[in-house]
Amino acid sequence: VQLQASGGGLVQAGGSLRLSCTASGITFGNYNVGWYRQLPEEPREFVGTISSERRTNYADSVEGRFTISRDNANNTVFLQMNSLKPEDTAVYYCVTRKRDRYYWGQGTLVTVSS
Repeated sequence: VQLQASGGGLVQAGGSLRLSCTASGITFGNYNVGWYRQLPEEPREFVGTISSERRTNYADSVEGRFTISRDNANNTVFLQMNSLKPEDTAVYYCVTRKRDRYYWGQGTLVTVSS
């Protein structure tokens, strides 16, 4: 199982980005997928999740600005980020769990300038 996160970049405050997490070696649609973010020397922070039934859950800090969706036909989960703030700057990771083992993507850097 491998997860590949992409779509990060530099954006001005108030702007938008869409991150993608594409899986191989797994039928992604059968599993819950989470997004986390991390700053250097900081603990990894929960952003949101999407279940196999497409139910979503978000951290308070991103609720109403971020949206997670999935394209099962392409084994991909998306994180749409709107109204970005400088404090959203971080490396973003996707993760899934299969048979009590967690699989993490490599991370994609999002930088929001003020």
